[in-house]
Amino acid sequence: MRYIKTIDDITKDGKIEFGDGYSFVDDAAEADAILMRSTDLHGYDLPASIRAIARCGAGVNNIPIEDYARRGVVVFNAPGANANAVKELVIAMMILSSRGVVQSMNWVRENADDPDILTKAEAAKKAFVGRELAGKRVGVVGLGNVGSKVANACVDLGMDVHGYDPFISIEHAWALSHEVQRVGTLEDLCRDCDYLTLHVPSKADTIGMISTEQLELLAPGAVLVNYARETIVDEDAVDAALRSGRLGRFASDFATPKTTRMPRTFITTHSGAGTAEAEANCADMAISELKDYLENGNIAHSVNYPACSMGRARAASRVACLHANVPNMIGQITAVLAGDNANVQRMVNESAGGNAYTMFDTDEHLDDWTIEALKKIPAIYRVRVIR
Repeated sequence: MRYIKTIDDITKDGKIEFGDGYSFVDDAAEADAILMRSTDLHGYDLPASIRAIARCGAGVNNIPIEDYARRGVVVFNAPGANANAVKELVIAMMILSSRGVVQSMNWVRENADDPDILTKAEAAKKAFVGRELAGKRVGVVGLGNVGSKVANACVDLGMDVHGYDPFISIEHAWALSHEVQRVGTLEDLCRDCDYLTLHVPSKADTIGMISTEQLELLAPGAVLVNYARETIVDEDAVDAALRSGRLGRFASDFATPKTTRMPRTFITTHSGAGTAEAEANCADMAISELKDYLENGNIAHSVNYPACSMGRARAASRVACLHANVPNMIGQITAVLAGDNANVQRMVNESAGGNAYTMFDTDEHLDDWTIEALKKIPAIYRVRVIR
């Protein structure tokens, strides 16, 4: 039996299915893995029993991923599982920013007690005339799980779509409409755009990437949409552009102390992925990742260890070593196995940054002293006997 500790409300209906061989526990010290969503784990007293953590979402800013890596804890996320939900809300924000819909509805509420409201509404509607998206130029920053879907949706709406992503994957490149025009620099993307929508993670090279220089390249009265991360934009620059009229509207999913005081904004409560379908999709992906890791040692969509798979564990024994990415680690591991006369059927080693993962199948079960010898190798964080 494998034991799972859940943190947060994982799905709206509360349904979480792991299947046979799994049980939920209240105490994390009794669990093999944690399934969670938004709780901040920085400073969390993580029990030594935890082998893996899966977040039902894409961002992992709430998890100390490098600290956990050095403790031999694999952290998974669910990239793309909520992409459609975010795409739909981004398109909604583009429309709301263009048509005066919210302002029109507010007028109706404010005049609800007027018996002549129907007649007066005909005259009032002139104040809420907007513009259509069709034919307008939109720049999409980042063409990953969400950005590629947004770009394709904009093509379907008849927009002139330009995309910027120097690191686009083959998978997302194939999924991208041939009508999306890729550009080589962020500045070329921003130039004369009526809409600019952001879909990149928060990293050293993306923090504050949209600032005064980029905003000044946009068409006058352009709309900026940020449903990526709050740090992507220079908030002072956005505020200044809104107050000067250079920027027509700013739609964001991040209610920071600065964005909530900016004029002409639509700010939501980090609701981009807030659908029942997205919650279920994220949970399904996270659960699948945890199960494959606990049962077979395979890693997919980890943010602190490399992807690695040897299929189902079928040999007499499968052992996984989580360790630092240092020279001669394979030699040290095989030397220990040779001392036990272990016959290795298959072995795979993958690395990602400073962390690495080595997994192997043997024809027989390894002695306890062999496992202990593996654990004593310098720079090994954890050794797992999977079967």
